[in-house]
Amino acid sequence: MLVRDGGHGPEVFLQRRVGAMAFAAGMTVFPGGGVDPTDGSAEIAWAGPEPAWWAERFATSEARAKALVCAAVRETFEECGVLLAGPRAESVVADTSGYQEARGRLERREVSLAAFLAQERLVLRADLLRPWANWITPVVEPRRYDTRFFLAVLPEGQRADGATSEAAEVNWRTPAAALAGWRAGADILLPPTWAQLVALGEFATTAAMLAQERVIEPIMPEFVGHNGGAVLRFPNGERYFADLPDVEQLRSVLPD
Repeated sequence: MLVRDGGHGPEVFLQRRVGAMAFAAGMTVFPGGGVDPTDGSAEIAWAGPEPAWWAERFATSEARAKALVCAAVRETFEECGVLLAGPRAESVVADTSGYQEARGRLERREVSLAAFLAQERLVLRADLLRPWANWITPVVEPRRYDTRFFLAVLPEGQRADGATSEAAEVNWRTPAAALAGWRAGADILLPPTWAQLVALGEFATTAAMLAQERVIEPIMPEFVGHNGGAVLRFPNGERYFADLPDVEQLRSVLPD
């Protein structure tokens, strides 16, 4: 979740996924993706909390925690051109335009994150990320994911873009505006995305977001019996379904 301070409060960078995607086609989402086998498999110049700190917050192994942080940095760069790294432990690159060729090679898996950072003599800035949430796909879904959400503030001088094959549209919006668009049927939000937007909407500044100490407990929605049928249960789920647009409202954004 990439955020910045705007004229009407914090804004979050959102993407509408292309209709050809195998998962969440047409949905409005945050930048992100899966862990690559090369993420965290090599030594990386690292600044900020060590993998052990991340492992404790996300209740996982140190090796997995390192891979998760590396994946978050890599996917953020691949999907919106924002690079959470710098030439020194206390700096961050202000202009990523010189790394566009490398960005494409990363996306095509022609080079690993570790190799890219080493070639450019860059330090991964784990201290620019915050652990935020952990959602697991319900067991009934054919595609299942164990998703960790991270938070990062857009570095000064950098610009988030839509130069990725996975996004049909990108924009910056306040959480309130994004949720209003969803209620109006202009966007499709899966429960995890909706839940994070609701949480982000509670903060007046990005500094307050970064300062919050999150207690992360895995959330796995489950179907439970209700009035002879089944409903999906998750925290604040009643609120989500109360505001859920009907199919007619969503028809314009549903993939063909």
